[in-house]
Amino acid sequence: MENPDLKKLEKQVRYLEKKLNRSNTNRLALEKMWDRNSTLFQTLNGEIEEQKEIIKNKRDELEGLATKLAKYLSPQVYSSIFTGDRDVRIETYRKKLTIFFSDIVGFTKQTDHMEPEDLTFVLNTYLDKMAQIVLKYGGTLDKFIGDAVLVFFGDPQSKGVKNDAISAVKMAIEMQTAISEMESLWRDKGIATDFSVRMGMSSGYCTVGNFGSEERMDYTIIGNQVNMASRLESNARPGHILVSNDTMSLVQDEIQCIAKNPIQVKGFDRDIDVYEVLMHNRSNLNDDSYRAQIEGLSLIMNTDQIKPENRNLVITKLHEAIEKLSNIKSIDE
Repeated sequence: MENPDLKKLEKQVRYLEKKLNRSNTNRLALEKMWDRNSTLFQTLNGEIEEQKEIIKNKRDELEGLATKLAKYLSPQVYSSIFTGDRDVRIETYRKKLTIFFSDIVGFTKQTDHMEPEDLTFVLNTYLDKMAQIVLKYGGTLDKFIGDAVLVFFGDPQSKGVKNDAISAVKMAIEMQTAISEMESLWRDKGIATDFSVRMGMSSGYCTVGNFGSEERMDYTIIGNQVNMASRLESNARPGHILVSNDTMSLVQDEIQCIAKNPIQVKGFDRDIDVYEVLMHNRSNLNDDSYRAQIEGLSLIMNTDQIKPENRNLVITKLHEAIEKLSNIKSIDE
């Protein structure tokens, strides 16, 4: 007679064998799936790394292109565009600005005899230095027109109308000072030059923004004040800075200006009051300074800056000026 317990045990064994077989089948299926997934994971991981490298290369290309494009734009304009503060679209508005013009007196005539390489070096070093000074004082460099420079203060960044005008005049003074330093550099390169730069500035409302078409636009300024600054520059004496009455009013607390004879300016129906900027800051004067400013005479002497070995040379130059003035006076008599 068959043992019931044994029969029950055999039934349990068969059940366990089936369960084990199913588990083995599932295990094999899982192993195959794992192998496929591992291969897929490795493939995907490789593709991800490749995409990362492509993205990095594209980002480097974009940064390189942006750096190149930045050289064609004023830093303030470049920054406002790439940070999203300014849209690249045809858009203009009215704003009170201070406009600066400068050019080298007789540049074409003086450089006719130069070799092209020397001319390129002189012009590039001059414009590069001017651009550095513009950036230092926060001006917007509009454009170079040959040897001429157009800068404005007050957009897209502004420190306030008054401070913008003060920065503009201080910039111009430093530019005039830098020219003698550059002449020394040019002489070291065997290039003899004697450049003088005229500068003019005006403050007032202008139309500023993007002009042109949707395909090609230019961020610049237009208006009577732009013409005014240009006319003041052309009327300035070589090595001097002329400013409008509005500019003088804004800067007079920090920078001394003297009145000049009014001038007639094309496009304006009245004579224009103009002022000449003295090449120093009020705060720079001290007990060791001597200053004299009369129509036809501008003398600033910082005795503490005169080297002992140059003292006799300074005295000689002063005597030469006195002798020349005496000779002119005797002719008038």
